[in-house]
Amino acid sequence: MSAPVIAPYRSALSPGRDGFAQLVRAEWTKLWTVRGWVIGLVLVIVVTDLLGLFGGGYSSIECITGPGGKPQTGAACTPKVATGPGGQAVNDNYYLAGQPLTGDGSLTARVTALTTELGTPAGPTGQDVTLQPGSVPWAKAGIIVTASTSQGAAYAAMMVTPGHGVRMQYDYTGDIAGQLGPASATSPRWLRLTRAGATVTGYDSADGVHWTQVGAVRLPGLAATVRAGLFAAAPDWQQSSVSTGGGETGSGGPSLATGVLDQVRTAGSWADGSGGWQGTAVGGANLSQVGYQQADGQFTVRGSGDIAPLLPGNGGRYQTIEQHLIGVFAGLIVAIMVGVLFITAEYRRGLIRTTFTASPRRGRVLAAKALVIGSVTFVAGLIATVIAVAGGVAVVHSQFGYVFPVSALTWARVVAGSALLLAVAAVLAVAVGAILRRSAAAVTLAVAVLVLPYILGVASVLPGHAAQWVLRITPAAAFAIQQSIPAYPQVDNLYLPTTGYYPLAPWAGFTVLCGWTALAFALAVYLIRRRDA
Repeated sequence: MSAPVIAPYRSALSPGRDGFAQLVRAEWTKLWTVRGWVIGLVLVIVVTDLLGLFGGGYSSIECITGPGGKPQTGAACTPKVATGPGGQAVNDNYYLAGQPLTGDGSLTARVTALTTELGTPAGPTGQDVTLQPGSVPWAKAGIIVTASTSQGAAYAAMMVTPGHGVRMQYDYTGDIAGQLGPASATSPRWLRLTRAGATVTGYDSADGVHWTQVGAVRLPGLAATVRAGLFAAAPDWQQSSVSTGGGETGSGGPSLATGVLDQVRTAGSWADGSGGWQGTAVGGANLSQVGYQQADGQFTVRGSGDIAPLLPGNGGRYQTIEQHLIGVFAGLIVAIMVGVLFITAEYRRGLIRTTFTASPRRGRVLAAKALVIGSVTFVAGLIATVIAVAGGVAVVHSQFGYVFPVSALTWARVVAGSALLLAVAAVLAVAVGAILRRSAAAVTLAVAVLVLPYILGVASVLPGHAAQWVLRITPAAAFAIQQSIPAYPQVDNLYLPTTGYYPLAPWAGFTVLCGWTALAFALAVYLIRRRDA
């Protein structure tokens, strides 16, 4: 008698797949079923916003306004800032001796001298100063074509400077170099501007015969009638020193530029030929000494102020959007802790053996963990940064402060980039946790390579150049993603981390963090494949 044939059991369910999607789903489930990790992600939002809204927010300060220097607060302290054609905050304060240009035409002048003086307040209004000779490298005198004498108007100018030779500057941010060297009676500089519709072309010459084109720019929306003429300006002088610890101290005050021009010639559609020059203190006369004189074909123009982008560093009433992201470094510490525990908790409890038994391809397991923690941290970080920036700006405006305007793309880059910084840092923490397999050691190392260099770089602990190198080669270079206002070479400023400027471009700095994370992740994959679970 033959043995009965027994049919094997077959489940009605389709066989499961051990693919990457299933790994991601499993890691997602782990994350959301551990209450401490969820609380940690919520804390990323809370600490980022608390420090951003209160630590980086505006606090009402007293300002000096009005006759007699009377202290005031509130709306009287609201900064009046001009906005340029590109929407950026600008300085637009200079003296112009000009006349209407009613169509196409040209203006030529020879600059034979440019001197500068430094002023210190000598009266209650701030307009009376005591002047003494001094150097202001970006003082300027020359010729200009401007849409109007209103602050923030589109313009193009040819100028000489004491420290940077001949320049063609336009619409506040544009700067093109011409001849080198300062102007003097023995080595004058000839300047020319020609207008053809909306295009203004600048030329310079050493002899008034042989001309070189410096640049040609288009000023969209230029009306038929514009103002053109001779001008002078001198930005405030600054005397800064950086201490051994990185701190900055300094003093400053208004400056006065005196330009001497002759051989002034006009051609084309001028309203009043070569005469009828009218003096205008664009932006108001901040010094009583500004003005112009004309005698025997020679013009002496005295001006103060600047025609350039306005940069941060003008006191508490002027804020950048990234100042409200000061809490990101605190959120970073929390994100690092969550990222480390997301891997080391399994080592501590012995559950990593089960994970690797179910999914023998260990590198893929680590990649799934990185994807889950990175994605969730990015979402939490994005919520935190949007609230911090939007809420912080609202607080500043409610207290009559000023926030530097930025484009929509810059706003998105600062906010989303900060969230990416948190996300990649969490992935780096996972890699460090897989390498060390000990929570305390991994958190300490991750904080040491990410948070500590940031503090050393921006907290006036290191000298300026040392701080720049720290924020160039360490993972903390990624904080450059938060810089919203660019550095302009034609504006003297202390471009250091302590003043909000980073040595690398925003995305370049972020790439440094990504590079360190890739190296750590590769090492982690190598080690977990060679070690016993």
